[in-house]
Amino acid sequence: MTRGNDRGVTPQSEDFSAWYNELVLRAELADRGPVRGTMVIRPYGYRIWELLQRELDDRIKATGHENAYFPLLIPQSYFTREAEHVEGFAPELAVVTHAGGEELDEPLVVRPTSEAVIGEMFSRWIDSYRDLPLLINQWANVVRWELRPRLFLRTTEFLWQEGHTAHATHEEATVETLLASEIYAEVARDVAAMPVLVGDKTERERFAGAQRTVSLEAMMRDGRALQAGTSHYLGTNFATAFNIKFTSATGVEELAHTTSWGMSSRMIGGIIMCHGDDRGLILPPKLAPIEVVIVPIGKPADIAAVLEVATDLATQLRDVGVRVKVDDREGASPGFKFNYWELRGVPLRIEIGPRDLAANVVTLANRLSGEKEQLGIDSVASGMRDRLSEFQDALYERAKGFRDEHTVTTDSYEEFTAAVAQGFALAHFCGDEACEQKIKDDTTATPRVIPFDVVAETGNCIVCGSASMFPTRVVFARAY
Repeated sequence: MTRGNDRGVTPQSEDFSAWYNELVLRAELADRGPVRGTMVIRPYGYRIWELLQRELDDRIKATGHENAYFPLLIPQSYFTREAEHVEGFAPELAVVTHAGGEELDEPLVVRPTSEAVIGEMFSRWIDSYRDLPLLINQWANVVRWELRPRLFLRTTEFLWQEGHTAHATHEEATVETLLASEIYAEVARDVAAMPVLVGDKTERERFAGAQRTVSLEAMMRDGRALQAGTSHYLGTNFATAFNIKFTSATGVEELAHTTSWGMSSRMIGGIIMCHGDDRGLILPPKLAPIEVVIVPIGKPADIAAVLEVATDLATQLRDVGVRVKVDDREGASPGFKFNYWELRGVPLRIEIGPRDLAANVVTLANRLSGEKEQLGIDSVASGMRDRLSEFQDALYERAKGFRDEHTVTTDSYEEFTAAVAQGFALAHFCGDEACEQKIKDDTTATPRVIPFDVVAETGNCIVCGSASMFPTRVVFARAY
């Protein structure tokens, strides 16, 4: 197979899937675990997750939610209490039947999500309207037995946060559902530099057991969609199943309205596919383990003086809050180091050698644009945060421009099938299962989201010509 460069990464245009799989391994983000479908997140990849986690956790706590932790093992009987929930997750469950050398009286499910166990605990903790709202978040791992695993995107075990809340009314729970989606959209946009469409899922695409699912959909650089986060209004379904009741201010016993919402480590896969190119990763500075790498250049006789300046410059950058590394590895050429850090997506690179020292300048290379410029050594640290902000904004605008170029409003089935082969198609849709299945059979595309921020518009279904059941066009795409 032809290679796009000497690092052995297949070009995106040749085989996007191969490009992705090779890049995850070559950039040392993750490796395959010993159990099929599991992954080992390596330090560089885990640091991205830590940075994302911090940004998200701060926003969750700022809205009054508190972190807690719930058990990994859940009695299997809990999953039978909510019919749609158990039906939706049954194919993905991992079940423990033996422990301590003996068969268990009741099998235990390794959590695929925590609505069941948290519902049980909410029923114990909630008694009065004064206990509401109950706003809980947990950071955890979950297990879903994936048939077609792929590192970060679909793995048997993955990391996430899951918010779970209980409210006195439908209106309060709806506000919570939308608040969670707003938090996710802000993190996607402002932290991951990932433009997303936010809106409702169609009925058959909702979370199992939910009355409403709000989703974020992002476009990858092969035109496919990635679900970047979801927020669910569960109504009183789980409150009924787990007896989550409260006494109202008027003394009437009522069922609580609950929500759940989550964003997972698949966001790392989304960041890779939304921003990367044939040279490797391009990381948004806010999630880059290393925002600036300094590469000292010089012969053995000159390198000590260069390293001294490089080290001092790194200290100055750390003092202004920049994550920086000096690549002082011996035996590696400057060209090798440049390629190494480009593959890993470091936003900005500083090159400095003896001639630069003599001129009191450094060369700054931009991973996104590929441009180089000279800067005075004394001005590097003071302006670096602004340069990283400009990089972050430019990366977002690049992704948004790509999405917009590959989004088509369609009014014929021929236009529709051509559009979903390249990106997003906006089309009127009747909501009928037969029409949805025909689209899936013909194109593998599915309805991704009924977007909030588009003009209300009625029309006729792209498939059958019947009146659309939605207030606007629906976004369809092939998806991960």
